[in-house]
Amino acid sequence: MLRVDGLAARYGRVVALHSVSFDVQPGEIVAIVGPNGAGKSTTLAAISGTLTPTAGSITYGGESLVGLSPERIVRRGVALVPEGRQIFSSLSVAENLQLGTTAIRDRSEARADLDRVLERFPILRTYYRASAAKLSGGEQQQLAIARALLSRPKLLLLDEPSLGLAPIMIDRVFETLGELRDSGVTVLLVEQNATRAVALADRTYVLRTGRVALSGHREELLRTTDFAAVYLGA
Repeated sequence: MLRVDGLAARYGRVVALHSVSFDVQPGEIVAIVGPNGAGKSTTLAAISGTLTPTAGSITYGGESLVGLSPERIVRRGVALVPEGRQIFSSLSVAENLQLGTTAIRDRSEARADLDRVLERFPILRTYYRASAAKLSGGEQQQLAIARALLSRPKLLLLDEPSLGLAPIMIDRVFETLGELRDSGVTVLLVEQNATRAVALADRTYVLRTGRVALSGHREELLRTTDFAAVYLGA
């Protein structure tokens, strides 16, 4: 579904990624983990079109995403849930969700999609007319995921979805991601909580200083003695 090959990116003179390569197959959860500054969020920014890479290729369904606007990438079926959720706190929960349906031209289908996400996230129905600012951090994360799902993504990108959440809400977020995989949504997950990410994902790539330091399937990474050493830089 997604292939990233030789991806390089920089912010001014600072090189953030050095020839990063990985792939995501349909129906998988693939995780990217690593310490702060490893290049995880930069990778998602390049895929989602908010950052133009300096080298390398990004192909989705066999077609290049490089140079496309974020809006066109969303319309091709790739949705991003950004770090910090970035919901519109000045709008209601309903208005935030309606923004997710802008890519759906048939409004009856959009309403049906909205009903489905409210069934998946019942807390959003409870606070449907309330200001999004009144939601807790975990509830805002559910809103951000629901809003992204309303664009009907085939590939869902998530940037640090557990950041700043209470343990019980982290459990709920990871449970939701497993449910999305079971329903056929493919997920590329960037996550600081490496242990939880590796345990959930089908495959994981470990980034350090903008390079892939280690990769593998869930079982081999959970049992390898190299995983912690690479993650900590030992």
